[in-house]
Amino acid sequence: MINDKTNTSTNGSRVNLLTMMRLGLFQMGLSMMSILTLGVLNRVMIQELAIPATIVAAVLAIPLFVSPARIWFGQRSDSKRLFGYHRTGYVWVGTAVLAVTAFIAVQLMWQLGSAVQAAGGWSWSPRSGVWLGLLSLVFAIYGLAISASSTTFTALLVDISEEDNRSKLVGVVWSMLMVGVIIGAVLSGVLLGQLTIDSSIETLQEAVNRLFIIVPAIVFGLSLFATVGIENQYSKYASRSSVADREDGITLARAWKILTASPQTMRFFTFLVVMTISLFMIDPVMEPYGGQIFKMSVSDSTKLNAFVGIGTLISLTVTGFLVVPRFGKRNTARLGCCLVALSVGLICLAGFTANPQFLQASLFLFGIANGVVTTGTITLMMDLTAIETAGTFVGAWGLGQATARGIAIVTGGAVLDVGKGLFTHSVLAYALVFVFQALGMVFAIWALNRVSVTEFRATASVAIASVLESELD
Repeated sequence: MINDKTNTSTNGSRVNLLTMMRLGLFQMGLSMMSILTLGVLNRVMIQELAIPATIVAAVLAIPLFVSPARIWFGQRSDSKRLFGYHRTGYVWVGTAVLAVTAFIAVQLMWQLGSAVQAAGGWSWSPRSGVWLGLLSLVFAIYGLAISASSTTFTALLVDISEEDNRSKLVGVVWSMLMVGVIIGAVLSGVLLGQLTIDSSIETLQEAVNRLFIIVPAIVFGLSLFATVGIENQYSKYASRSSVADREDGITLARAWKILTASPQTMRFFTFLVVMTISLFMIDPVMEPYGGQIFKMSVSDSTKLNAFVGIGTLISLTVTGFLVVPRFGKRNTARLGCCLVALSVGLICLAGFTANPQFLQASLFLFGIANGVVTTGTITLMMDLTAIETAGTFVGAWGLGQATARGIAIVTGGAVLDVGKGLFTHSVLAYALVFVFQALGMVFAIWALNRVSVTEFRATASVAIASVLESELD
């Protein structure tokens, strides 16, 4: 039997706004790293190093394709402590590895670029193959680090929150994520500010290397400050269940049985995957879009993320505190899907005008839509998380979202290359990506309509308990 009693912390404290903002510093750091990889590296590799978009997207998506490890890390944090903590130790180790591998990846990128330059353009050769393979390996380790830190961090949020304050917690923490997007974009723009669209590779290399030393160090420091002492003070589950304490208790196979115990989890899983693919197809093409169609420098195209970040920041705060409590989580997620479809249509239209201000305004609206759909989805996800096995569930949701985001990045790059082959007009090639995004959001709404939180609550606990008892007797 599951015997995980709900305990408030030793001092009976409840997470307050200041603590929520402190926790948000971790998400802020992760988003800063995301800006570095997707906002800088994809632009440099596609435009400055002339590596095909499909290959670049595939490499940058590798961290997301190792996301099955999220289930393992989530289950591991349920059952085994690291440095005396169920969650915090995994966050610290994961962030440290993240910082180191990010810098190593950049050095391998320059070697791959050198191989391309020596060959007079992209071609498959032993030299390019070796550097591409090493770069892929490092990005896989980078992805494992993200899985370890982000999955256990989200499980920590489940541990310390109550149903009545989760939308506020999500609003604050994910707002800080968008603060990180803004800071990352601005900081990248400042540190890369001396670059122009015609800067030499040597000048570019020096500036990017400096960026990948400073920002990862900041990110690691933020993760420490954000989480020190939180688990001991606020976690309601300081004493894990007797089932969770068994190191061999819940294997990956058993975790999958837990996740499929309720059909509602699989329906939500479908929505999560489709919505995420449709939302993030823009990631590998936004900076190249700014560079090729709007003639922006590396610094200026990276700053486009700030417009998305500002819109998302405003939206997350308003949605978490006002929209979700009034309209409900599912209706909020549905509204977000509609707004995403509208905003990508405007981003597409901006390309035909070649007006940078139009593009910036459209990306701001995209940020608004992103905040709405993110808040609705995450709060709904927490409602569909069984507290008995929170790490396992959060790992599964992270797996679905990360894998879908990886598919989105590869698909976005591949569709762009297909579009370039089909159309002589560059804007039409990018438009093809945006059309796919809008259609995907329509399908996501259909999938969301089939999800019932009420049914999940009525059936999940009994089904999960049955699985655990049958597997562990």
